[in-house]
Amino acid sequence: MIVFYADYIANLRALFSELDRHPEQFQTFNVRLELVAGGGLFVYETKRRKGQTDSLYYARSATGANQQISQASAFSAIDRFFALGEFAALTAEAAGGQGADVIDTLFPHCAVNFSYRKKGQPVARSMLMVFVGFNDTADAERYVETSGSSAFVSERPHYTERSYEWK
Repeated sequence: MIVFYADYIANLRALFSELDRHPEQFQTFNVRLELVAGGGLFVYETKRRKGQTDSLYYARSATGANQQISQASAFSAIDRFFALGEFAALTAEAAGGQGADVIDTLFPHCAVNFSYRKKGQPVARSMLMVFVGFNDTADAERYVETSGSSAFVSERPHYTERSYEWK
């Protein structure tokens, strides 16, 4: 039985929006989101350590080279992905390349590496997962059935060395 992540992504979307709009509320963060959708790649990368913030936002078409884009464009692409109706998460083995046949380029997928500590919080939190996005639960169930369920997370919370929910 595959578990789905619409609720998790809704919370992640809110946190991502907060970080994008109000980074001053965070003591530290290290965020890298890589979205593959429509034959292109969108990357939103930003980090703050010791009061210094470094950011990089770029896109690449299927046939082109990397091209720097604005923060707003990168945010918009990722936010549209997070607005989809349902999500399945790949297991660490599938996300690490052993399940490349599971990822259908017709469905957007996003690697999320998100670590942060808000001001006033005693500890940092981090997560590392790859999500496949779908219009709704019916689409997600059909896709999972045809692609093999062993590539998808089947129990929540999900924790392995190479892929984990918030810790």
